[in-house]
Amino acid sequence: MLSRLLSNDLPRSRWLVALLIVLFLGLAFAPFLFPGVKALNVAAKVLIFVALVASFDLLLGYTGIVSFAHTMFFGIGAYGIAIALNAAETPSWAAILVGVFGALVISLVLSLLIGLFSLRVKAIFFAMITLAVASAFLTLASQLSDITGGEDGLTFRVPELLSPGFTLTEEPLQTPLGEVDLNGRLITYYLIFLSVTAIFLIILRIVNSPFGRVLQAIRENDFRAEALGYRTVVYRTLSNVLSASFATLAGCLLALWLRYNGPDTSLSFEIMLDILLIVVIGGMGTLYGAFIGSVLFVIAQSYLQDLLRMAGEATSGLPLLPALLTPDRWLLWLGLLFVLSVYYFPTGIVGKLRERASLARMKGQP
Repeated sequence: MLSRLLSNDLPRSRWLVALLIVLFLGLAFAPFLFPGVKALNVAAKVLIFVALVASFDLLLGYTGIVSFAHTMFFGIGAYGIAIALNAAETPSWAAILVGVFGALVISLVLSLLIGLFSLRVKAIFFAMITLAVASAFLTLASQLSDITGGEDGLTFRVPELLSPGFTLTEEPLQTPLGEVDLNGRLITYYLIFLSVTAIFLIILRIVNSPFGRVLQAIRENDFRAEALGYRTVVYRTLSNVLSASFATLAGCLLALWLRYNGPDTSLSFEIMLDILLIVVIGGMGTLYGAFIGSVLFVIAQSYLQDLLRMAGEATSGLPLLPALLTPDRWLLWLGLLFVLSVYYFPTGIVGKLRERASLARMKGQP
């Protein structure tokens, strides 16, 4: 049953299985294990990044296409929800569906045009074209104040069931770690959790289907795939469209969680860099790497400053160390952690664990 659910793409490593189970259960019960506003925000951000990075891995890791327009589709999804709910007199599920549908249609058209007109060029030129398109879209979103809210963005209300003011019980639920409010935020979190789980499993099914095998063949040698009779431009375009659609859905989930969207929230080039870092850390072409990489990166990004503050206070009597361990230098330490992860895990965490498991099985053979 589990093998079918994972499309027969099993982790193939005991350590990887254990890590995935721990992280999955941690996210599934995060509101109860880690009560608090910040912890819940971090868990929701992790889930959204899992969907976003997995959709990008479909494009980069399985098709071999480098695109810098991924955050554009992410932003389209967020703006679709924001504009639809902001324009509605009363927030409703119908407005959400209109926003999702409209965002998907726009992403479909744009990704199709980018695919058809750009994927015939060499990889570096395609990457530059997508960067130019994404930059143009960011500028457009910043200037169309009447529609997008400009630099200030859009703040909107969500249906009552998803609003923080909606409560399931009058009293908070008591847990060993603290109190948990059974309110609209909790419902929104589990809506995101179930949606991301479905997106992840669908992408996993796609990459392990005959279509996915062709994408991997194109990644390895597109000339050979073309010689075998596959129209590589068509497959690349479809991969681009699918990847953009899943990124759009991730953007919709982000907007529902934040109840706000602006250019820096979903269209920032920094988000694109974060996606690339997560793919490299987790392992390209594995999908499980998108899951593990997102958890590690977002947690490090969210709590590294707090850890540095504690370390700085603990080493206050020592020379030099307190100056290096100030929270202001968190980007330095985050970069150092990334360099170390690439050095010790050149194929990503998932790739390294699978390599070790494979070597162990080979040594165990007679």
